[in-house]
Amino acid sequence: MKRFLPFFLAVLMLLSVGKAAGSTVKASSADKIVGIDVPFEDIEDFYYTYDASTAPPRFQRYRFYVEDGKRYFYHETREGGGWPQTEEDVTCSGTAELTDDQWAAFCDLLSGGVASERDETIVDGDAGPWLFIYWRGGEEDGREFSFEEPGTMLAFEAFCVELKEKQTGGALSK
Repeated sequence: MKRFLPFFLAVLMLLSVGKAAGSTVKASSADKIVGIDVPFEDIEDFYYTYDASTAPPRFQRYRFYVEDGKRYFYHETREGGGWPQTEEDVTCSGTAELTDDQWAAFCDLLSGGVASERDETIVDGDAGPWLFIYWRGGEEDGREFSFEEPGTMLAFEAFCVELKEKQTGGALSK
């Protein structure tokens, strides 16, 4: 039993660190919890952007937004070309109106996430992803968003890929 104690303690420590990183505890009184402080019906715009200056450069943006009472999903992929990526490097893009079920799934993924005041600090080499949320009655320049649990971002990315494939029919061009 004694030889398993260090292993047990290491596992418990890792679990507590992982839980703290994904916890919904507010970092400051200015933070807003999506689904509580930010009602889903007030969300007007949400951006996910990944922008890497790798060889070749790659840019991916997913956007969920409301316009004239309708809910939409937009995606844009830029690949190849030089750096920085421009509109000429767009290899796939499109917009689709979301069903009520798709919007509900989007809201479920954001539920419990934290909207924090924006930090315009640029970290050299940081490709993101950067997430921003805007809502009715919120700040004009929006807030940075972080998911409640780290694994939820992977589920969000998979959801976006599924919507993109449905919209493009699996095609990889404009």
